[in-house]
Amino acid sequence: MSDARPAPGTEIVFQWRKWDGSPHWRHECVYLGADAWGDWVGQPAGWHSARPGAEFFAASPNVTLVPRQGDFALTVNRRHPKGMRVYIDLGWEIGWSDDPLLVTGIDMDLDVIRVESERGTWVDDRDEWAEHSALYGYPREVMSTLEALALDLEQRVRDRVAPFDDATADPWLDRLEALGLARPL
Repeated sequence: MSDARPAPGTEIVFQWRKWDGSPHWRHECVYLGADAWGDWVGQPAGWHSARPGAEFFAASPNVTLVPRQGDFALTVNRRHPKGMRVYIDLGWEIGWSDDPLLVTGIDMDLDVIRVESERGTWVDDRDEWAEHSALYGYPREVMSTLEALALDLEQRVRDRVAPFDDATADPWLDRLEALGLARPL
């Protein structure tokens, strides 16, 4: 993993893979900068995300925190049409590759989601987690670590403690929107 970072405003890619190395989501992003929590990348409305068999264009601006250490990537949306404010991908080996324009990680299925509705906050994709743990043979220590992390993150998102609060992500969303990089939907 590299310590090199591009200049703020530089287009980058966030590339996920599955445990067996097969490709997963590829997100077009822009590097925004860093704070005490880690590096922030953004995806303006209209930018592309794809994985084998699926694709979408961001319906609203979003920013993703890539912590310096940690097994998750925190995405915060602004004005998401379905009210999704927080989406956390639990992962493994998340970080900058040797290419300063590429963030990589292994998607580990479990997600923590917060929507602005009665549903609130929950851990998602437990069925996928169970299926893939058998299919890919996740090591027991990896499973224990991530199961505990999912519950911890769920509580911290509910409690809205930094960096899972609006006050931490909103300035990065403002910075993203100030770049004026939106593409037509």
